[in-house]
Amino acid sequence: MPVSALQGEALGAGLPPLLVAAERVASTVAQGVHGRRRVGMGDSFWQFRPYRPGDEIRDIDWRQSARAARVFVREREWEAAQSVWLWVDRSASMAFASTRVLPTKADRAALLGLALASLLLRAGERVGLLGRHALGHAGRHFLMTLANELALPGGALESLPPITELPRDCRIVILGDLLRPEAEIEAIVEGFAARGIAGHLVQVLDPAEIDFPYAGRNRFVGPEAEGTLLVGRTESLAEAYRTRMADHRQSVEDIARRSGWTVIHHRTDRPAEAALLALFLGLADLGRR
Repeated sequence: MPVSALQGEALGAGLPPLLVAAERVASTVAQGVHGRRRVGMGDSFWQFRPYRPGDEIRDIDWRQSARAARVFVREREWEAAQSVWLWVDRSASMAFASTRVLPTKADRAALLGLALASLLLRAGERVGLLGRHALGHAGRHFLMTLANELALPGGALESLPPITELPRDCRIVILGDLLRPEAEIEAIVEGFAARGIAGHLVQVLDPAEIDFPYAGRNRFVGPEAEGTLLVGRTESLAEAYRTRMADHRQSVEDIARRSGWTVIHHRTDRPAEAALLALFLGLADLGRR
């Protein structure tokens, strides 16, 4: 049986292929960021930036402002390490891929989750997997454990995480297709937000779930016991379907915004690096709030 270059590299290094791929994605993104620095109450200088309405007068650096003939604020780096908890949806609906050349949603979500963990651990953060780890872990040795856990078969797992007690200063990242009733998503987000926990939603979808490219006679099968639907002229459903998906997307964004969370949308036919960078920067923005 032929072995791909990626599989060969993984076998040669004694590492799971998922971990090799995640490290490659994380390394690409790491070249474009200068550490996971956050504005905060630390003592270390980070950068100067132009004054914005609402900034504290005491944060103005008058010497730098005089040199540049503009008003500049001195920002300091947040030095306290925080814990980030991941939830990677591996329920039955995540096994979908519309073509053989695309990864399944589960594979892409696992790749993003593990690559994010790699970046966070490099920055000295603690990382845990919701529902499996009672404490966050530091150190890159945890990546192997996380890769093995994300490679376990899914199918019977829940789409959304349980609401559990976590440190108030931690962050949560939920990666999945988020194709659940809005009320369920809202309950999870508000449940964690009520405990003082900020988070980030990452909706991972196959392009066919967004574009609905089907025509003619098709049978649709629900992967989570939703039943089947036989449609004679599938194209007649396209407009209503796309409208419903757009409404759902907007509802997810509204739910996140009301609780101070953030959200990004990712298609599996787009580069994983772009989604990881947006996610990484989104977490940094949460740290500034």
